[in-house]
Amino acid sequence: MKDTRPVNLNLLVFRWPIPAITSILHRISGVFIFFGIAALLYLLDLSLGSQAGFDEAASLLSGTAVKLIVWAIASGILYHLIAGIKHLIMDYGFGETVEGGRTGAILVLVISAIAIAAAGYWIW
Repeated sequence: MKDTRPVNLNLLVFRWPIPAITSILHRISGVFIFFGIAALLYLLDLSLGSQAGFDEAASLLSGTAVKLIVWAIASGILYHLIAGIKHLIMDYGFGETVEGGRTGAILVLVISAIAIAAAGYWIW
């Protein structure tokens, strides 16, 4: 029996559907939030410890690198929230068709891009 299945598929050559991309990004953003929350908790602990700690946290947050990290974590939270709302809406039976799933995925990407841009504007 000859096996004609492809071996060592390169996942970068596939044309992934938009709903699959948003689903994968939703999972990645969840993992990113899990690890990013440690940085946010450190800043919170530092700022609530004392007045000197608050001043140190404020000076850290004035730096571009820390602002970029906070913006990246906020972006992950916003995307995960918006994609999660889409999943909750789909649990009620809306957007379960192929076209509905595609439309919902595009809406998630557009709304997330707007929210992430607004968060970047707010942080800087």
